[in-house]
Amino acid sequence: MSINIRNFSIIAHIDHGKSTLADRMLEITGTIEKRKMMAQVLDSMELERERGITIKMQPVRMNYKMDGQDYVLNLIDTPGHIDFSYEVSRALKAVEGSILLVDATQGVQAQTLTTLGMARESGLKIIPVVSKVDSPLARVAEVKQELCTLLGCPIEEVLET
Repeated sequence: MSINIRNFSIIAHIDHGKSTLADRMLEITGTIEKRKMMAQVLDSMELERERGITIKMQPVRMNYKMDGQDYVLNLIDTPGHIDFSYEVSRALKAVEGSILLVDATQGVQAQTLTTLGMARESGLKIIPVVSKVDSPLARVAEVKQELCTLLGCPIEEVLET
């Protein structure tokens, strides 16, 4: 039995859904039981919970099985606010890839470009994902195209959540 290890981070502008995506991953992989789940479970500092933002990067290990293969998913949840970019740069040194999350109602923002630049400098594999696609204000097709232009990838490679 082989174990596949993936070390990755979620990078995005503030409030684009990083912590929510991390919460769903923890739930889907069974890392945290559904009855013990709470919003922003990786935001452990009182100030993070109070303000609803991630300040310190937070690593978590998840075990997942797919198609008979075992995977160890090492996620580092990163801050989205520019004031905490040092935490993001530290996290990007410890991973091989990043999920670039962009809010479908806002599109690519300045912090998106900053964190993407850091990820590219580190030579990371980038997985583009559009979040909040169920919002009535979502501009899914437009934001997916924006990501394709930015990353030079086919539109089929942009995931939705």
